[in-house]
Amino acid sequence: MQPTSPIELTGTASRFAEATPLPDGFAVQLSSLCAVVTDVAETAEASRDWWPLAMHWSLAGEVPQRAAALARPTTTAEVSAVLALCNQAGVPVTPAGGRSGVVGASLPVFGGVLLDLTAMQGVVSVDAVSGIVQVLPGTFGPDLEDELRGTYGLTIGHFPQSFDIATVGGWVACRGAGQYSTRYGKIEQMVVGLEVVLADGTVARTGGFPAGAQGPDLSQLFIGSEGTLGVVTCIWLKAHPVPPAERRAAYAFDTFDAGLETCRRVLRRGATPAVLRLYDAPESQRGQGGDGTYCVLLVLDEGDELLIEATMSVIEQECGAAAPLPVELVEKWMHHRNDTSALQALTRKGFVVDTLEIAAPWAALADIFREVPLAMLAVPHARAATCHLSHSYLDGACLYFTFAATPPPDEVESTYIALWDAGQRAVLDHGGNLSHHHGVGLNRARFVPQALGNALPVLQTLKTALDPKGIMNPGKMGLATSFGTVSWP
Repeated sequence: MQPTSPIELTGTASRFAEATPLPDGFAVQLSSLCAVVTDVAETAEASRDWWPLAMHWSLAGEVPQRAAALARPTTTAEVSAVLALCNQAGVPVTPAGGRSGVVGASLPVFGGVLLDLTAMQGVVSVDAVSGIVQVLPGTFGPDLEDELRGTYGLTIGHFPQSFDIATVGGWVACRGAGQYSTRYGKIEQMVVGLEVVLADGTVARTGGFPAGAQGPDLSQLFIGSEGTLGVVTCIWLKAHPVPPAERRAAYAFDTFDAGLETCRRVLRRGATPAVLRLYDAPESQRGQGGDGTYCVLLVLDEGDELLIEATMSVIEQECGAAAPLPVELVEKWMHHRNDTSALQALTRKGFVVDTLEIAAPWAALADIFREVPLAMLAVPHARAATCHLSHSYLDGACLYFTFAATPPPDEVESTYIALWDAGQRAVLDHGGNLSHHHGVGLNRARFVPQALGNALPVLQTLKTALDPKGIMNPGKMGLATSFGTVSWP
């Protein structure tokens, strides 16, 4: 599989400030290490992801910034050689996989080399006894699951909305979550170990055991670092037997708060259904068959029949005051859950549309649910700000906001920035975090100082120690860069 284009690209101009030029003879040196592309059209296409604002720029014939060269290594040794060369020459490197991210994490802000890891695909080995799968970073979700299920009767259980167009390396780099995370956990709970190449070309191996007390878990240092600390070249993941059974249910709640409290009680009792999704009244009406007066809860669990029976019994008890709905609603969601076609259609019509997903403790969720839409809808040209609960845990959950606006063409960017400023600040001010699973990238970088507070210098110190010249994905994660000022927003 190859990366999927987010929307048509009508030109190759760079929107950001002038890129860092490559040193004389650098492209020739790079070409001696792995396959390299310098064609303007190909490098422009590879220099973008699914960031909704950048889709508007694509229709205007612009990419945020164009990489000078697209490097396509096939082995860890080639990745190591490329990074060593770029580090020696002081050339910025932006790792990329399926480029399905929505916050600009794989955009080459300062040009340089885009390191395309999608040639490194495939399952390397499977330890079926321990349930450990070794996989290369450029492997796309469907290919991984098809092989594991068809050959070994195993599943990773990681099914993000971007499943069809995202790579395993991207899941790890951006700390992704699948739609079944309440059962299987987020990607950070699935990783057994990593192989990582550092900025100077050093290859390191982390993890490898089910538990340990041999110092900090270094795998967690790189999971979610979005290529700013190193490049993941191999991943060891936990695998589960393909579930033999499945149960589904759906309920209607008079208010979102009542549904939240029910989900909290379910998790606090120890039940962990694979899917527990609660939609506010507008989203229930828009996509779940509601009439605008109630909130829909969708439930799905899979696994051993005895465990499912116990889980569903807890849910039935806690949903006792809610009205049961047709179970076919779950099938409808299953059928459409990865469909992103509406985003492209609305973008072509000039709409500003995006999503903001965050996590917070149960005690903070009700306030965040109320305050974020109020903040966003106060922005000029805003039309909608709706919400659903998408992932639940013992101590809290993820709220996933969808927002839209219809600004004049010359106010698309300013409206987009204002909506994000209003929504994200409201989340942080009321006890939520910066992101649950989309990551930080470029779009959220300006919020990192508020989100991390006095922990940001710790992250910056790690960055400086592992990447002294600052070549690794500069301009992201709110980290200082040696290549100049980021020209957005």
